[in-house]
Amino acid sequence: MRCYVLMGVSGCGKSSVGTALQAACNLDFMDGDDLHPKRNIAKMARGIPLDDDDRAPWLADVGRALARHEGAIAVGCSALKKIYRDWIRNEVREPVHFLHLDAPRHVLEQRVAHRPGHFMPASLLESQFATLERLHRDEWGGQIDITRPFDQVLAQSEGYVRETMI
Repeated sequence: MRCYVLMGVSGCGKSSVGTALQAACNLDFMDGDDLHPKRNIAKMARGIPLDDDDRAPWLADVGRALARHEGAIAVGCSALKKIYRDWIRNEVREPVHFLHLDAPRHVLEQRVAHRPGHFMPASLLESQFATLERLHRDEWGGQIDITRPFDQVLAQSEGYVRETMI
């Protein structure tokens, strides 16, 4: 089994990259947003950032979903702080690889502004950037520059997944 988390702030392409990796690498993809309790979705929809108390049970659920899965899986999940990534890892016996889908703030602001119908308003992007901690040296994973064309983003992501699948 291999576990991957596509991480980053809202609008970075977690769902798009995850769906593409599902086909390219023969792994399953799950959108971590689907595991949020309704109260978290409602809070974000009102423009209120989640706090650690909101996130802890959700991130544990993400980790448990990874742990229960048989075979390779990728989950799209913001996983903004190291402690959040630790909460996910605490639920999984296998190593968890984090691919940080990253871009400058102005790029992500544009993306979020052009996502009608998503529960997370663009106003929360600032709080996500304030919370974001980049991957630490002791974490398995890598950074993917999403300002490049999507086929290059996918190729880099796919390359990482293929290198780490055994």
